[in-house]
Amino acid sequence: MLCQALHRFGQKLVRGPTLKEPVAENDPRRSLNTLDLVALGVGRTLGVGVFVLACEVVRNQAGPSFVICVLVAGLFSMLIGLYYAEISARVPHSGLAYIYSHVIIGELWAFITGWNLLLSIGANAVIFFHIFFLAFEHLRVTLHEIILPHVSHLLEDNLDFIIMFLLWYLTELWYICISSVIKMFTLVKILVLSFVIISGFIKGHLYNWKLTEEDYAMAGLNDTSSLGPLGSGGFVSFGFEGILRGAATCFYVFIGFEEIVTRVGEAQNPQRSIPRSIVISLFICFVLYFGVSLALTLMVPYYKLKPGSILPEAFLLIGWAPAYYVVVFVFLFFFFRNRSDLILFTYQLLHNMAVDGLLFPVCTRILTWNIPQRGIIVIFYIIAIIMIFFFGLTDLMDLMLIGSLMSYSMVAICVLIIRYQPERRNGGNESEVQEENGHTVERLTLQGLLFPGSFTPTPLSGRVVYVCSSLLALLLILLCLVLAQWPVLLSGDPVWISVSVLLLVLITGITGVIWRQPQSSSPLHFKVPALPFLPLLSVFVNVCLMMQMSAATWARFGVWMLIGFAIYFSYGIQYSLVSN
Repeated sequence: MLCQALHRFGQKLVRGPTLKEPVAENDPRRSLNTLDLVALGVGRTLGVGVFVLACEVVRNQAGPSFVICVLVAGLFSMLIGLYYAEISARVPHSGLAYIYSHVIIGELWAFITGWNLLLSIGANAVIFFHIFFLAFEHLRVTLHEIILPHVSHLLEDNLDFIIMFLLWYLTELWYICISSVIKMFTLVKILVLSFVIISGFIKGHLYNWKLTEEDYAMAGLNDTSSLGPLGSGGFVSFGFEGILRGAATCFYVFIGFEEIVTRVGEAQNPQRSIPRSIVISLFICFVLYFGVSLALTLMVPYYKLKPGSILPEAFLLIGWAPAYYVVVFVFLFFFFRNRSDLILFTYQLLHNMAVDGLLFPVCTRILTWNIPQRGIIVIFYIIAIIMIFFFGLTDLMDLMLIGSLMSYSMVAICVLIIRYQPERRNGGNESEVQEENGHTVERLTLQGLLFPGSFTPTPLSGRVVYVCSSLLALLLILLCLVLAQWPVLLSGDPVWISVSVLLLVLITGITGVIWRQPQSSSPLHFKVPALPFLPLLSVFVNVCLMMQMSAATWARFGVWMLIGFAIYFSYGIQYSLVSN
């Protein structure tokens, strides 16, 4: 009885929904070509993150090695983009990682993914408003200096309100025009960042990559041999730990390309256009961000950047004040574009989870109310202002990164699992396996693990990969926890070294078992190469980057997850759409 109860409970955790038929290829709603999708992806990814994060990482985390941080984050973001490209072809429905997890891995993991995405999107919204206030403050001071001598005392007392009202009006104008001029604004973003790159190469100097203690002393920053918070000088000013921490933070600037997979139902020939647009948009963003990292670190000695500096301030340090004002103004429009995306993503995710029965019914009723878009924006403003008082920018960034990296890891595992599953008919979710001779009754044997008797996936081989993938995720987390104690490992402690070797042996063995299983031969225009190794590498890197977060961040994340598990096990597991 106990075994049966546990079996039923386990089945509830891994059950998946049945999706509707995808939009037909000749449906008139499919109006987006590859260029449209690239414009969407680039426009969403080239966001406000680079506005603040560039200076934050350079000043406090990596120094000139910020270039390496962007390179690492860009390469692994490209890998994540490849996973989204394949999984959107296998599950041809518009949606975020939540839907893919629900269809492939099961209900519990989908709830964890969705709950983490809510955390990520919420923290992201607050970060945007925080950056907006920084940009507005810089622009407000400048406008005060220009306008005050020419206005009456009455206007002088209300100038801040007038400036904010004008920005609000520009926001509404943006919403009216965005559908018709999105490509133009994306082009403006590219041109502005290209201007920053060219300026850096004109005014840059390689010596800023070779700073020493004498440079700090001459600048009046340090008169002792210890550089303290300024790092140790040279190209890698904050050591290998600084590169890891900076790479984790730099992942933020590559978040956004997921908007492309939310348009699967609107894309023309999605099996070709979606992979191409993801790869092209990420490549464009990587080239631009890498160029900005080179320009910033060459243009300005990193110790001259103050805490809380924004990217355009580099122009003030080299004496190009007009360029500073232009770039600040353009970045305000970056904020408007990304803000509208966040509202849309939040609504879609809450709607999907509420309709699936994983959140309380009150969420469904609230989402069906006819709340005007202006009302939603006001709600976002209020929540953001409240959270800004309780959390610093770095705390919010860490929370957002944990949520995003966990959802990216889920997508990588989804690709690993679905590649080894039996064929699914009608793009379905309940596997209607094409039963062939020998596939109806299967028994798990040691020989069958290493030498499967079929060249096509079977229900048994699919379950083997599912279980092995779950075990590998757990072992990779344990390995990263052990590697986080690298000073102890380097000291030659036999216990830690033995644990590391044991984990590596187990990981290698289980990976070999997955590698020996038959893969799906579905004819797709794009497939992730080197399975199962690339998805496991991505999961390992994502977990390593998450290990760079502070203990306080993990404590906040733990509280968030406890709230989520309380909601799921008290309501979602009983009243989900699948269970009914």
